[in-house]
Amino acid sequence: MATSLLLTFAICRLIVTVGLTLDPTELLRLGVDGQLSVDPSDLETTSLDFGSLTRAEPLAVLHPSSAQDIAQLVKAAYGSNHGFTVSARGHGHSINGQAQTTNGVVIQMSGHAAGRKLPPKPRVGARERYVDVWGGELWTDVLRSSLQYGLAPKSWTDYLYLSVGGTLSNAGISGQAFNHGPQISNVYELDVVTGKGELFTCSEQQNSELFHAVLGGLGQFGIITRARISLEPAPQRVRWIRVLYSNFSAFTRDQEYLISLHAKPASQKFDYVEGFVIVDEGLINNWRSSFFSPRNPVKISSLGANGGVLYCLEITKNYHESSADTIDQEVESLMKKLNYIQTSVFTTDLPYVDFLDRVHKAELKLRSKGLWEVPHPWLNLFVPKSKIDDFDKGVFKGILGNKTSGPILIYPMNKNKWDHRSSVVTPDEDVFYLVALLRSALDNGEATQSLEYLTNQNRQILRFCDEAGINVKQYLPHYTTQEEWMDHFGNNWDRFYQMKMKFDPRHILATGQQIFTPSFPSSSNTASW
Repeated sequence: MATSLLLTFAICRLIVTVGLTLDPTELLRLGVDGQLSVDPSDLETTSLDFGSLTRAEPLAVLHPSSAQDIAQLVKAAYGSNHGFTVSARGHGHSINGQAQTTNGVVIQMSGHAAGRKLPPKPRVGARERYVDVWGGELWTDVLRSSLQYGLAPKSWTDYLYLSVGGTLSNAGISGQAFNHGPQISNVYELDVVTGKGELFTCSEQQNSELFHAVLGGLGQFGIITRARISLEPAPQRVRWIRVLYSNFSAFTRDQEYLISLHAKPASQKFDYVEGFVIVDEGLINNWRSSFFSPRNPVKISSLGANGGVLYCLEITKNYHESSADTIDQEVESLMKKLNYIQTSVFTTDLPYVDFLDRVHKAELKLRSKGLWEVPHPWLNLFVPKSKIDDFDKGVFKGILGNKTSGPILIYPMNKNKWDHRSSVVTPDEDVFYLVALLRSALDNGEATQSLEYLTNQNRQILRFCDEAGINVKQYLPHYTTQEEWMDHFGNNWDRFYQMKMKFDPRHILATGQQIFTPSFPSSSNTASW
């Protein structure tokens, strides 16, 4: 009875607020099993995200149990007289309110409350080496399901507690991307609900236009309700190695050499290539660098850092217990071609699952110290290879000074591992770098760690790139005007716009991205804190 009353209230709120012309009894059917909610806790949860930079409370929250639930809701939004927006939310790890909306309904794809009907569970095709997963499934659960068959996805993100639909709507990258491409290059098939409320299965062969548009499409063309992910035999263990450089050119030369080996047999290449920049004496021994021994802390000053900056190459080699006797030789053969500081080799061996879950362990430590749920003014950039030296001089050795307030990742990727038909925008060079400034703003009285300081520094970095002719492209992009978005997409804008008009003509979906304005009154959809 209480659930029914709450649901009726939710629908009445939608009717009053956005002027729906549908029969209320039809809307009641949208809340299958009481899944359309205006519970204050649901509204509060979906009004926030990991970035903690914006807050936007929706009118209601849908907890779907199937793609049909989602299609019904979107069809109601599309067919209503005044309309309302619909935003899909995974685990809430957006930075700038991309999954938020104030003028409609948030679909909570991940997380399932007790008593509610659950979406489909992962289904592994062991012989064909794929797994079918719900769009809100977390990658950690995809891993768990596929490992039961001795299989695992090929391409990852550094953090596994992200939703499949969320990462596929952006790209999904980590140190395996040089070899396997981003996660969007490892998808066989999708089920997608478009902005018209139509449910399509799409792939390279079927509805291919929608398939490629949705991958990296920032949620603009449809909501991913199912993904068929490519799998490979899962390794058992990982040799995890970090080495330091004081010379940036030597560091990037080695990184670029290692990713050039992508076509070689597995025994002649590493499986993961990343790196990070150390401009802060404390950073090298902090959470991101936790396997450096606390009993033997590394000192930047003792390693002759050029300009007070060190660079850490992070590499791994996957192996099975049966091949443990050859792993040392394979690693040694690769390492002898690198020009790192010979006294700075840090090595550990661990289970494959523990390596993939490394950031979650760091999360638990930060949560215990109250340092996880803080503002995260992150800035992720794709930098052309030809300009990475200029970026180093202007940003790492310039703008940042000697304080970072968080990890700075840097690693190259091969453009030929990215499908140009997807919606992702990357620099127009064969090799480009991810530079990820993953900073946390702390209210501890330290000016260089304040949200205002870090936000201004991000603007300064972008301004420097513009003035220095470094044609960076934002990954997980955030812009507030359509002109900025048009500049971001460049020559791809016309195609992006055409796909929007075809699959979401009323601009209902993912309005938190601030790319398109909904084509109905009262379209404001973001609220700054």
